[in-house]
Amino acid sequence: MQAGMKRALVSAGHEVTLAGDGKEGLIAARQTLPDLILLDMMLPIMSGIEVLLALKMGCTKDIPIFVLTGLSQKNEDKLLNAGAAKYFEKSEHFLEHNFKALVEAVGRCNTKHV
Repeated sequence: MQAGMKRALVSAGHEVTLAGDGKEGLIAARQTLPDLILLDMMLPIMSGIEVLLALKMGCTKDIPIFVLTGLSQKNEDKLLNAGAAKYFEKSEHFLEHNFKALVEAVGRCNTKHV
């Protein structure tokens, strides 16, 4: 899914930086200061919620974060309260429905580097 998402965002004119785990993503975000962060909640080394909370402090605190999760929607309020700007639920229909909405939402944020 990560490769497909990158292709779609790059073809829409965005510069994309990828990370393999939560710790790597946190370091990359602090170094590159992207316009927007797409954060998966299911990450190795550091959980998505740990990364989200860490990103909401220091130099990355004002960067909007779109959360991607396979967890149930009942977690949406918790994630939004923790600082996520938008919530996208990954499911078997994600690529069909939410993926297009995600790319469109990124475009509406007037971002260059994701």
